[in-house]
Amino acid sequence: MNLFTETNLSPELLKAVGELGFVSPTEIQKQTIPFISSDIRDLIALAQTGTGKTAAFSLPILDMIDDGSRKIQLLVLCPTRELCLQITKDIKNYSKYLPNIKTTAVYGGSSIMEQIRSLREKPQIIVGTPGRVIDLINRKALDFSEIHWLVLDEADEMLSMGFKDDLETILSETPETKQTFLFSATMNKEVERISKNYLTKPHRISVGSINEVKKNITHEYYVVGYRHKKEALKRLIDANPNQYSIIFCRTRMETQEIADFLMQNGYAADALHGDLSQAQRDTVMKKFRLKNIDILVATDVAARGLDVNSLTHVIHYSLPDDPEVFVHRSGRTGRAGKDGISMALIKPEESRKLKQIKSSTKIEISEKKIPTGTEIIKAQVGGVFEKLLTEHADFFEFDDQLIPDLSEFSKEELVHKLLQFQLRDLALYYKDKNDLAEQKFSEDGRESRRERRDRERDGRRGDRRDRDGGRDGGRDSRRSRKNSEDMVRFFFNLGKRDHLKKVDMLDIINKATAKSKSRKRPDIGDIEIMEKFSFFEVEKSFKDEVLRGLPNLKFKGKEMRAEVAN
Repeated sequence: MNLFTETNLSPELLKAVGELGFVSPTEIQKQTIPFISSDIRDLIALAQTGTGKTAAFSLPILDMIDDGSRKIQLLVLCPTRELCLQITKDIKNYSKYLPNIKTTAVYGGSSIMEQIRSLREKPQIIVGTPGRVIDLINRKALDFSEIHWLVLDEADEMLSMGFKDDLETILSETPETKQTFLFSATMNKEVERISKNYLTKPHRISVGSINEVKKNITHEYYVVGYRHKKEALKRLIDANPNQYSIIFCRTRMETQEIADFLMQNGYAADALHGDLSQAQRDTVMKKFRLKNIDILVATDVAARGLDVNSLTHVIHYSLPDDPEVFVHRSGRTGRAGKDGISMALIKPEESRKLKQIKSSTKIEISEKKIPTGTEIIKAQVGGVFEKLLTEHADFFEFDDQLIPDLSEFSKEELVHKLLQFQLRDLALYYKDKNDLAEQKFSEDGRESRRERRDRERDGRRGDRRDRDGGRDGGRDSRRSRKNSEDMVRFFFNLGKRDHLKKVDMLDIINKATAKSKSRKRPDIGDIEIMEKFSFFEVEKSFKDEVLRGLPNLKFKGKEMRAEVAN
């Protein structure tokens, strides 16, 4: 099946698809459309975001829906409001010439009464986020007792966002006779468990691997001290003109701070995070999609479900703890066959975390130097010509007689003057700036005391405010002021699969050392929450108290064990 016209889809669907510019199906569509059209088994489909999954499941289902019935026949569950609206928009576009098919989106952050009113139109298709779907079930506004198809889209994201119980509640409201399609970018243990419990002998389709998705993405990292990160970010943006990018931060506070810094420096940027109202989020996303702003600064949670195909760059202002999050972030660029660039700003002491990401994902990430002022101006000159030579439209009319006599200038002289005029402010800014690539760190390669103090202060402030994604992405709320030789590193037997978060680890350590003779709390260093276990650092003088106190505690009913790490 190399063309949509070779499928058995109805003429109405083919007409709508053709008008959208679809000619050849993607690989996930080639395999999924014929299966759903002809098979009654459940399905697990593994494919990265942006590979055309919505068309893959919705086109064959639209072909089979009974448009004479006013019962809900298809339920699509997805993790975020943005993805919910995108899927709904796509399905409505595909069903443009099927006038009796109605699709309704239900999601949080919007009036539930308006959504209840829209449900009175008896749609056959519901697209929703788990929390709002449960609210409407409890209000008796939704009845899934007769659905034929259930789609779990981005199942791994829904589970990582804590929707496991919600999904199980919704699934219990659906008939056993339904056909279930699970779409996911990864097949982690939680997704595997859901599939075993709620899918019956599913057929599996797997399209590509993580490495194949990254083939057209160049990965780079830049080492920079904490105090120089903002300046380094500015240089990366200036050295890559005409970019359309997302900058990822760990906390909401950091996200807003970086967005404010960029806007104050004249960049067309804005922030997307959990402190914004729904109306504010909608405004920011509308500006970004219309390219009224070309830089979006976002947290991982806020950016989930965004569907933008033309991103040129992804910048990791702060590294995520989870390598899979790094992959998902980077995968937002390089879509639709275009090349993309993923750039990470890392502090010297984060080299171990970067190695873990490289080892886990098998990504080749090349170290680069922060661009110098001279290199930036060179790139900006190229950017001016790139924009000039690719823009062919006349945006306004004027009388050519208004152009003065320029015959005294050669072509080169005229271009020189125009570039001097265009890039004057930027050139003056970088004229006497130091080369960040030559900054000096302390002898052990770590940040200076001042940098560490600044980072600890901002980290504490960020954690107090950061509730994005259950605080999982924030810095430790109390960082150690001790040198590394004054700390002892522990192995801890619980991890992410036990629903352990950094804030839990801090509480556990404080409880374990609560009976300290010194009557003070220990200084706590790095905390790393891995999938099956964790590591944490505690002031050496509290080593024995941690070892004695932990076995007497339980976390969510589970025994805890710690030992000094090698």
